[in-house]
Amino acid sequence: MLEELKKKVCQANLDLVKHGLVIFTWGNVSAIDRASGLVVIKPSGVSYDNMKPEDMVVVDLDGKVVEGDLRPSSDTPTHLVLYKAFQNIGGVVHTHSTYATAWSQAGHDIPNIGTTHADYFHDDIPCTRNMKKGEVFGEYEKETGNVIVERFFRKGINPDDTPAVLVRNHGPFTWGTDADNAVHNAVVLEQVAKMAYFAVDINIAAQLKGMFLPDFSPKMNKLLIEKHYSRKHGPNAYYGQKKK
Repeated sequence: MLEELKKKVCQANLDLVKHGLVIFTWGNVSAIDRASGLVVIKPSGVSYDNMKPEDMVVVDLDGKVVEGDLRPSSDTPTHLVLYKAFQNIGGVVHTHSTYATAWSQAGHDIPNIGTTHADYFHDDIPCTRNMKKGEVFGEYEKETGNVIVERFFRKGINPDDTPAVLVRNHGPFTWGTDADNAVHNAVVLEQVAKMAYFAVDINIAAQLKGMFLPDFSPKMNKLLIEKHYSRKHGPNAYYGQKKK
């Protein structure tokens, strides 16, 4: 069942290791087959060293295991909430990559202050609110998904234009059109988080030293954001080559 998708999801999980986004078993990738409503996801706690496509677990959108001998990732309920709420996505990634997780633990959005960020994410990368007692001690992973969705819908953020989030005190989730695209966005998110960290740190250090930085702003020129985002996305995009 869904053998090709299993191969793609397995490879996408291995790509997290290749790109240095995970150590040990700190991460997972899933993908959905919208036609059947079934999701393929990494099994829980399985080492990347020996992971094979046949180890992938198939679940339905209610979390019931349809195929597989192993337990699905403990983050499966979070993935399922995102697939239900964000109808255009085809893959979801969760990691504990260093810089994105640092912003998550600090509880801050990653500001859109550079063109690299704007090339991939239209808005600041949002950070979710603190989870309540009932959410933590209830269906924790499902509620994690719910606070992500709440953060986007409450602020009117389009998940297709900004395919990433920081779960406060936890770590990042990204998504995309498929598993590969979601991994790609996770790699970019980590670099964006790193660059933003250094940019903010440089500015704070300069202020402490009494340096005058008239051109620095915690926000980038909105015109520049729109330019960089639209040249790669939307009907008038012109970055790269035309698809044959």
